[in-house]
Amino acid sequence: MVEHPVECAILYSGEKQLADVSEFKGVRYNPETVHYMADVICPPYDVISPQEQQSLYDRSPYNMVRVEYGEEITGDSESNNKYTRARDAFNRWMKDDILMQDNVPNYYVHEHCFEIGESKRKRLELFACVKLEPWENKVIFPHEFTMAKAKADRLDLMKACTANLSPIFGLYEDPGGKINQLMVTRVKATPTYSFQAGDIHRFWAVNEPEFVQRVSHFLIPKPIYIADGHHRYETALAYRDYRRQINPHGTDNEAYNYVMMALVSFSDPGIIILPIHRLVRGISNETLRQFKEELPKYFEIIEANSENVSMTDDRLGTIKICGLEKGQVLGLTLLPRIKVNDFLTKKRSEAYGKLDVSVVQHIICEKLLGLPEGDTDNLAYTPSGEAACRLVDAGQFQFTILLNPIPARTIKTIADANDRMPRKSTFFYPKLPTGLVMHRLDGEV
Repeated sequence: MVEHPVECAILYSGEKQLADVSEFKGVRYNPETVHYMADVICPPYDVISPQEQQSLYDRSPYNMVRVEYGEEITGDSESNNKYTRARDAFNRWMKDDILMQDNVPNYYVHEHCFEIGESKRKRLELFACVKLEPWENKVIFPHEFTMAKAKADRLDLMKACTANLSPIFGLYEDPGGKINQLMVTRVKATPTYSFQAGDIHRFWAVNEPEFVQRVSHFLIPKPIYIADGHHRYETALAYRDYRRQINPHGTDNEAYNYVMMALVSFSDPGIIILPIHRLVRGISNETLRQFKEELPKYFEIIEANSENVSMTDDRLGTIKICGLEKGQVLGLTLLPRIKVNDFLTKKRSEAYGKLDVSVVQHIICEKLLGLPEGDTDNLAYTPSGEAACRLVDAGQFQFTILLNPIPARTIKTIADANDRMPRKSTFFYPKLPTGLVMHRLDGEV
């Protein structure tokens, strides 16, 4: 499956404007009517394949996929479509006590235990509401550009359901480990619910005054960097503006002024960032010939047999091309005299120019292949190098460009430089599940 990428942004607090982080009255599955949480959660919409969508539908009549990413049906109309069906399911589940809203505001703590390769990892996440700020206030800085189609889809769903269904994944600095220690202490208690759905999930609703006060105090002055969910953040901004037009006299505490986030410390060992590899198709034979001839003008090239080398071997360089010639891997290292900024109409930060994904975007894709950013006809993306190579071997793509992961600190460096990465640069693993808790956008936080 060709998966979609992760988007990135930064929520920044200056001396006068601080991040407004709050607990909230979450909507979650009622443990008295839903006994197996593993049957009702789902991945976020952007990584659900058609096959997985059907599997989730079959798993339970209450699986959140029916709301998060409902099926499109032949004959859908303005009055009966995936958005109206999502709204009806959500409202029906609330009425039938499948879902319930907590009576008091909570922070929610999620311990996510998972495996990657042969390594076992654990990530601690704090679910909270963060007040929305537009870009021009310079409280929130965009980190990647977004796609209009995805935002339109999410906005239609948000209007239908009046809820944040999926959390935005945010990162924050916790150098003294104060917030993490508060959560570690809290997870020693019996969880609100615990279950295994491939990964192991433990979840706590926390409203003890001392925990709430200390977490709020520690978080307020901290910048928050969005790791996953940039489309959802921009959609939440658009939805907020839509609600303000309807209700121009609403208060600052209206729930639609906030968005649900799952906040994780930069130092958490469970932060795993996978690269987003490029898959190329639709290139003419003449362009491919010229491409091969031009590569040595920009890169030092090492050739290797794909059967005798690991695709993660850095001795080949941090950019690799697989499938340009059958059984061959090209390892690319940008020549010292070549600078990414020389290929841009607008100068970008030094940190941006050092990114391998910037080199791939502007030199390989745009300059040598003539493929602009956002091209979905000739470019596809996946965080799996193995899947990329299989798709090339199967003839679905002509070749793949493999990248190394971008460290979390590099994401912070780019954001602090008030710059943006190319689209489809990072994939945070594992994805946050949808259905653990939701945030209603009516009433006040």
